[in-house]
Amino acid sequence: MQNEHNKTRREFLLTSAKIAGGAAALGFGANLFAQNASNANAANTATSTPFGLQEALKGEEIPSVGYAAHSKDWKFKPFQFTRHPLGANDVLLQILYAGICHSDLHSVSGDHHPPTYPIVPGHEILGKVVAVGKNVSKFKVGDYAGVGCMVNSCGECEACKASKEQYCTNSKTIYTYNSKDVFHGGANTYGGYSNNIVLSEKFAIKVPKNAELEKVAPLLCAGITTYSPIMFSRVKKGDKVAVAGLGGLGHMALQYMAKLGAEVTCFDIVDKKDACLALGAKEFVNVKSPRFSEFANTFDFIISTIPYHYDVNAYHKMLKFGGEMAIVGLPASKDKPKLDFDAFVWNFQNKKLYPSVIGGIKETQEMLDFSVKNRIYPKVQIIPINQLDEAYKVVAAGKADFRFVIDMSSLKV
Repeated sequence: MQNEHNKTRREFLLTSAKIAGGAAALGFGANLFAQNASNANAANTATSTPFGLQEALKGEEIPSVGYAAHSKDWKFKPFQFTRHPLGANDVLLQILYAGICHSDLHSVSGDHHPPTYPIVPGHEILGKVVAVGKNVSKFKVGDYAGVGCMVNSCGECEACKASKEQYCTNSKTIYTYNSKDVFHGGANTYGGYSNNIVLSEKFAIKVPKNAELEKVAPLLCAGITTYSPIMFSRVKKGDKVAVAGLGGLGHMALQYMAKLGAEVTCFDIVDKKDACLALGAKEFVNVKSPRFSEFANTFDFIISTIPYHYDVNAYHKMLKFGGEMAIVGLPASKDKPKLDFDAFVWNFQNKKLYPSVIGGIKETQEMLDFSVKNRIYPKVQIIPINQLDEAYKVVAAGKADFRFVIDMSSLKV
């Protein structure tokens, strides 16, 4: 793979005018190059530029700095690393905002699979394009782009061709962080708690300039994770639906279904009645109250976002005949949900239960367009990156006010 990068270095230099022009547009200065940028020697005379732009021009590995966890303890500190060179079909983003997802906590702790430390988490990313490869047509320098849970896949299997890249049947889905990148020498991937990221344009999501940029990042995980099963189960106006768990995922599901005209009931162990009603719910029910047992055969659709141990059957029995329940919450193995198979089978009535994992790139773009058009955004709390340790504790305790988002301008490089 390194030979391939060296082979394309000359191509990058010969096409540097495309990138240099964008650099000037981004305000890096009219004197970025001492000579005409189309000259192959221009990169050698470039002044120092942020976000790895100079290295991108040269076809070299791109330096990056972020915050990393070096053990399962939620303690982060600055970490320098490199990203793979900008390929002909790649874009280089300056990261502006990065969301904190509950699965970040699980990844750092190794709850789902063995982690490769150091880990730079973050798969909810909003950035600005600072460089593009010579074959890129989807983006130009200065555009805004989002990155979600994955940055590449085989592109050849049935799932990938159907834009269900998260289910790549060749097992080549490359996740945004803590993933072995088989397309770049097996290097470990690093996520959005950093100043930049480089990836294939196919896996970057177009973000319109009129979007509320500080709120976009969580849409790339929390948004698509809930939007996808809602679309799959064809939730529509007049349906009676429920959301189990009102955290970062749950409050997005609530907004999508309310916008579609469904009648939404929300369940949680923490009193979030006022917030739920304000977001469009018809009713909020504390699962510790007697009211929780009164919903048998009530709902057309239920989405569970619960990230801790709970009784799946308690919700499954709430479905109407032919109803569907999607599970998108991902607890740690030690907290796995309870599913009584006998109760599940004998409570037959064609009530469906299925898992769902994020969404493909095509559907993620659809979700983002729908969200921006209808002004559906997560409720966010913006924090500087040096508050990561404390933020993780708040999220783990279930006390986060829906979603933390890191302002990456707080990362000093």
